[in-house]
Amino acid sequence: MIAQVVFKRPIGFKEFPFQWRRTIGPACLMFLCLVAAAAGYSQDNNPSETLFSGPQVGELVAPFSISGVFDEKAGVKFDPVSQAGDKPLLLLFVHQANRPSIAMTRVLMNYVHERKEKDVESCVVWLTPDPTQAENDLKRMRHALPEKTVIGIYSDGVEGPGSYGLNRQMTLTILLSHRGKVLANHALIQPSLQVDLPEIIKSIVEHVGGEMPDIKRLQESQMGNRNSRPMANGNIDSQIVEQLRSRVRPLIQLDASEQQVDQAAEDIEKWIADKPAAKKEVGRIARTIVGSGKLENYGTPRAQAILRQWAKTYGEMKEESDKR
Repeated sequence: MIAQVVFKRPIGFKEFPFQWRRTIGPACLMFLCLVAAAAGYSQDNNPSETLFSGPQVGELVAPFSISGVFDEKAGVKFDPVSQAGDKPLLLLFVHQANRPSIAMTRVLMNYVHERKEKDVESCVVWLTPDPTQAENDLKRMRHALPEKTVIGIYSDGVEGPGSYGLNRQMTLTILLSHRGKVLANHALIQPSLQVDLPEIIKSIVEHVGGEMPDIKRLQESQMGNRNSRPMANGNIDSQIVEQLRSRVRPLIQLDASEQQVDQAAEDIEKWIADKPAAKKEVGRIARTIVGSGKLENYGTPRAQAILRQWAKTYGEMKEESDKR
């Protein structure tokens, strides 16, 4: 099989003398073929290649400007790097807003604020190409965010400041720095309180000092100890619960579009159509969320309307089936 390679002439190529073009053209073509082959080999043989985001340990963090969102910082432009002064600084860049990233943001930033030494400055940097939408989203989800941490919007896109080299494939990029140099870098695609939180806090303690906190207590106190709560309906198949949770997550993402919400709802409706137990669980989940008084923390207004409807439709169905 013969591979076909399309060689595009670079800008300014015609400016070379004709004799040079005859030599350079084939040489460049051969070089590109070798690079493409090497890249293919690398991807095939290194599927677990580490992805990087932001300046690495020992590299510099440059000043940059963001716009504050809440309280005395609302609408104020400031530079979190310069503002930290001689204190260590924990910068948390949010590339994607979803339940895992918001949970990690809340737990980690609350830990920093509650350190006895009060020796670490912190700032959440919300990366977006649309500052107006970002501000509206942040105000809507304020109850889910850390209370005492400064939050600012960087409005030039999810790649962040150009000199930082942030990777838009990440969900969160977390940098610990001191006096302009990076001490620790944590680039997370799927933030996990169980896996990633201990490592991040350990790096803070190692570089800044202090005692290692009780990680389990942090997780339970900040997340309501979800994992230790018994299921409200103990006879529901655990596989159904797990599959349902994975389908509900896209529905209640805080930055989901209306199209994404509608698609997620449609997928769930189709999946539970022939599963009475799944319908009951949807009703239980929806009623719990709607009745919690914190419905505004779950997804967009469109998603919240769907949850209300499910609470009525499937919640009432559950009650009727229980009466029988």
